[in-house]
Amino acid sequence: MGKQCAFIGLGVMGYPMAGHLQNAGHSVSVFNRTTAKAEKWSKEFSGNYGKTPAEAVKNADFVMVCVGNDEDVRSVFYGDDGLLSKLKPGAVVIDHTTASAELARELELAVKEKEGSFLDAPVSGGQAGAENGVLTAMVGGSDKTFAAADELFQCYAKTRQLMGPVGSGQLAKMVNQICIAGVLQGLSEGLQFARKVGLDPDKLIAAISKGAAGSWQMENRYKTMWDNHYEHGFAVDWMRKDLKIALAEADRQGVSLPATALIDQFYADVQKMGGNRWDTSSLLARLEKS
Repeated sequence: MGKQCAFIGLGVMGYPMAGHLQNAGHSVSVFNRTTAKAEKWSKEFSGNYGKTPAEAVKNADFVMVCVGNDEDVRSVFYGDDGLLSKLKPGAVVIDHTTASAELARELELAVKEKEGSFLDAPVSGGQAGAENGVLTAMVGGSDKTFAAADELFQCYAKTRQLMGPVGSGQLAKMVNQICIAGVLQGLSEGLQFARKVGLDPDKLIAAISKGAAGSWQMENRYKTMWDNHYEHGFAVDWMRKDLKIALAEADRQGVSLPATALIDQFYADVQKMGGNRWDTSSLLARLEKS
C-alpha cells in the first residue's frame, strides 16, 4: 500500500528521486524554492506540490529532504513555513542532503520534539544514479526507523546501509568524498603522465582497470578526462562544500587529512579557472594548465 510522502528540494537529485517514489505508487507532495519547478514536477509525475515546506508535509507520514547545505536544510525545517511547523506526530523525516553530522544530531532533537523520528541519509551516485534509481544511501538512525523507511529507500537507492546512530550517515559520506578526491587526483596525475609519454588511453585503461589500480572513476571518467570534457557530473562547487564539511569534522576529531586538504586547494584552483560547475574529474584540467 502506498505511503503519504513529502519531498523537499527538487534539484538534479531530488527531482528524479521524488519521481521514483510517485511512480512506485506512493502519494508524494513536493516543495521547491522555485515554485515553477514544483509545478513542472507535479505535471510530469501527477503528484501534488505545496507552496511552503509546511504545506507540502502536512499530510505526510514520511518526509524526505534533499537540498544544498546546512543553511538550506535549516531554512526548510524551521520557521512559520518550515516543515517542523506542520509535521505529523509519528512522521519519519529523512534528510538526504550532504550536511554536517552536527546538524543531523540537532535535527533529530527537533523532530523528536514534534513526536517524529529522524534519519540522516546522504546519498552517493550522482545525477545518473538518481535518475536510474540506483543510489547508495548511508544512513544514521535507529534500527526501527530505518526498517520503517526501507520500502521508500528501495524506490531510488539500490544500496542502503545503516551505519549507526544519527550523524553516522553523514560521517560515512565524508569518508566517501575523501576517498573520491584522492582517487581522482591519482587518476589525473596518471593520465597526464600517460599523455606526456605517448600512451594510448584506451589500451592503457584496458590493461590496468581490472587490477589493483581500477576504480569507478577510471572506468567512467577516463575518456571524458582525456578529451577535456567536464560539462557533466558532480560539480566542483559541491565537492568543495563536502570537503569543507569533512575537513571541519576532522579538525574537531583531531584527525589529520593532509592529502584531502591539499586536493581541496587544487579544486579551489579549478574554480579560479572558471570550473565551478565542471565535473570533479577536472583536476586533470588544472594539471594540464600548469
